[in-house]
Amino acid sequence: MLGTKGPAIGRYERDVMKPSIEVATRMADILEVSLDYLVGKVDKAIDQETFKRLQDIEKLSEKEKEYVFALMDAFLRDTQTKKVYS
Repeated sequence: MLGTKGPAIGRYERDVMKPSIEVATRMADILEVSLDYLVGKVDKAIDQETFKRLQDIEKLSEKEKEYVFALMDAFLRDTQTKKVYS
């Protein structure tokens, strides 16, 4: 899937060689994680669908973003409250 030969993969795994940015990007795409997650910059993996939604939110106006975040905050608060009382 990566288009890289086995010996190169072995060198990546043994930390003898680092993949190029292009190869690392393909790896992240294949694994459906962000490049930051792949290289250990973040603790949580964000799936591609969630990442696309975040990108779409980023394109909104400031007022629209405030509305989306207010809805998310209300939903998260309600969900957490339900967990506490169940």
